[in-house]
Order: sequence, then structure tokens, then C-alpha cells
Amino acid sequence: MILNRLAQSITAFVLTASIARTLGAEALGQYLLAYSYYFIFVGIASQGLKTLFTRELAREPQKTPVYLMSGTWLQLIFSFFSYAALVIVVFLLPYSSKTSTVCYIMGLTIIPFALSNITEAIFQAKEKMHLIAIATVPIYILRLIVMIWAMQHLKYGIESLGAILFFSETLILVIEWIFIIPLVKIEWQIDRTFVLNTIKGARTFFAIEAMAVVSGRIQILILSLLGNEFLVGLFGGITQLLQPFLIIANSIALAIFPRFSKAVQQGRDKQKQIAENIIEILLIIALPLYLGILLFGKDLLVFLYNPSFAEANVSLSLAAAALIFLPFTRSLSYLLVANGFEIVNLREVVITTTLGSLGGVILVSHYQLLGAALMALLMTISGFSQYIYFTYTRLFSLNLWLIMRRPLIITIVMLPILILLQKLSLDFILTLIISTSAYTLFVIFLGIRAFGGFRFLWLKFLK
Repeated sequence: MILNRLAQSITAFVLTASIARTLGAEALGQYLLAYSYYFIFVGIASQGLKTLFTRELAREPQKTPVYLMSGTWLQLIFSFFSYAALVIVVFLLPYSSKTSTVCYIMGLTIIPFALSNITEAIFQAKEKMHLIAIATVPIYILRLIVMIWAMQHLKYGIESLGAILFFSETLILVIEWIFIIPLVKIEWQIDRTFVLNTIKGARTFFAIEAMAVVSGRIQILILSLLGNEFLVGLFGGITQLLQPFLIIANSIALAIFPRFSKAVQQGRDKQKQIAENIIEILLIIALPLYLGILLFGKDLLVFLYNPSFAEANVSLSLAAAALIFLPFTRSLSYLLVANGFEIVNLREVVITTTLGSLGGVILVSHYQLLGAALMALLMTISGFSQYIYFTYTRLFSLNLWLIMRRPLIITIVMLPILILLQKLSLDFILTLIISTSAYTLFVIFLGIRAFGGFRFLWLKFLK
């Protein structure tokens, strides 16, 4: 799952930088706006079923053939309705004809992507996530190469990138079906009772995912309506810098979700142990990353994009503060769903999205890009507060010192190294290599200590 999500994140990151360098910030804003509408409507159409199917199939794997065929048919219907809704919404909003066309083309990707979510839910429930990576990672890399080549050599625009996205997701769907045929006995019939029961059972999940995807993209939508595509491009550049961590966090949470579901039967002590370990791992990544962004954010923006992105430095530092809270929200949301408390997730996204939307209109209208970054941070803090409260009141309390100890040690040790590198004003690539190497060595050292020290490592493994 991490390999799949990292490949997705890295290719999206490189593509964003390539669009900014080749076509400019405004074109990047058009692409990200179209991708946001696609992401919102595909999330509404598919993510609710994926989460529900993963949980239920982890508990009752014998029902996989019914879930595959009837679930695919149901997902296809939802996809058509979702694409029609996207077209209507974009048509009614005051976008330019070019921006609207990009949204229509990229929106077609809803159909193959949503259908592949059914096969991926089955792979996850069976804990065969490596098949997802095999089907997706090569296509992500090939898609990136084709898109960059089309922009730089064929002088293609954003519309062509949307078409390439659609065809690549269709190819992924075909490959995943090739993989799933040997695993599942296909039953070529639609179970109407299953379809009706699924619609009833997935209502909460659909509501959760619908609000969640809107919440994740609301800043871009408000910026596009109260600002312009250039500001959307700057904000997109900021959010792309945080995507690698988000992809890692979501991948780990998704990979551990079946284990959370099984641990429900093993007691809350087991669930608590798993949750604390996952949050600690994510904080070990998040806190040093946030420190690096505070000290080198401007250099990173200029290096990856172009000098016009330097003005987004303050907004980047503000938005990156969300890294402190995201490890908790990503882990605890799946923990609550595994225990049947998905209604808590629904409440969280409704409250966070509502407050964020209302506050975002005020903040963006007054402060533009800085207001969007502040809105993103406040929404993250809102979600963190609610997940902590419901976990403590409905499940168990967390040992925060045990969770925070090692992440804080690594961050404190990295601080003087990063400050020294900033004072030396070395080449950015060299600074990145030195800081990453130092961080890796510290993590390895703490990992060895956690396993019992160097002597234990020698006796148990090396000798």
C-alpha cells in the first residue's frame, strides 16, 4: 500500500512541478481545479463502498463473489450519476470555457477509477495489497512519462493530460480484473437483495466520504471562486509538498484497517497497542518534516517550481503545521470505523467541513492564499480535537508520552543540524542529502534500540 501510494504521490508531485515549469501557475491551477472536481465526485461515488466492502469482506471472505459482481454493477450506476452531477455543477459555475472543458474530460476518469475501487477493496480484505501495487505503480510511472513528453515535445495542453489520465485508469482497471479472476469464483448474476442491503448499509459511509472529499478540496474550490486559477496553482504547489506524508499516512492506515477490524475481537488493549504504534511511526516522519519545511520552505518552493512560488512560503509554513495533528486523525478515524463508530466520522466531517467552509469564505476573501492555508490548518485541528475526544470517551485513552517520546527525540536532535545547514547556505540538493542522511541514521539507531540494542541485534540476527 505504501509503495502504491508513494508512487501515486511522487508521480503527482513531479507532474505538478512539470506543469508549473512548462505551462505556468495558471495552467497548474486549471489542472488542479479539474482534478479537485474529479476527486470529489469519484470519492462520493466510490469511497463509501470501498470502506464498507473492505470491512465486511475481512469478516466474511466467503461472500467475495457476490461483492465483486453485484458491487461492480452498483458502482457502475453510481459512477454515471456522479459524472452527470459533475457536469451540471461545473456548467453552472462561472469558469472559463477551457477550464470547464478540462473538468469534463478529466471527470470521465470517475468511471474506471470507481470500478477499480471494488477490486482493490477485495485485495485489501484478503491482505493481498501487493497486487494493487503491481497493477498501478508501472502505470503511474508510464503515465507520468507520457504526460511530460506530451507537454514538452508535442506542446499539448491541460485537456490532453485529462484524456491521458482517463485512459491510464481504464488500463489499471483491466489489469486488476486480470489479477482477481484467479482469486475469486465469478458469479455472473446480480443479487438484488445484496444491492438493496448494500445501499442501506453504505449510507453512512457515503455521507462520510462525501463530506471528507469536499473537506479535503474545499480550499481550492473557494480559491477558484473568490480568487483565480493563479492562486489555485500556488495553493496546489503548497499542498503537493505535503502529499508524500499524507500518502504514507493514508497507506499505513489503510493497510492496518483489516487488522484493526480483527483486533476488535481481541480486546481494547490490543487495539490501543496497534493505534499507539501507528501514531508514533507517523509522528517520527511528520515532526522532522515540519521542522525542515519551516527552515527551508522557500528554497524548496523555488527549487521545485519557479521563483513566482516564493511568495507562498508563509502560507506553506502555516499549512504544514497540520503535520503535527494528521498522524492522530488518520489513525483514529480507521480505529473508530473498525469498532462500528462510523457515525463519529460522519459527525466530524460534517462539523469540520461546515465550519471550514464558512470560515474559509471569510478568510479567503480577506487574505486570499494565506487565508486558504489558515483554513486548512484550522480544519485539521478541528478534526484532531473531535477524534481525540471520541476515542477517549468511547474506546480508551492514549499514552501520549509513549507516543511522542521518540518523535520528539529525533526532532530535537535534527534541529541543530538543520540550523547549521541553513547558516552554511549550501546548495539545496546537498542540504537535502545531508539532512535526509542524518535523519535516516537517527531513525535506524532508535530502531535498533527499540529492538533491544546492538548486542541483541548481533546475537539474534547477524551472528
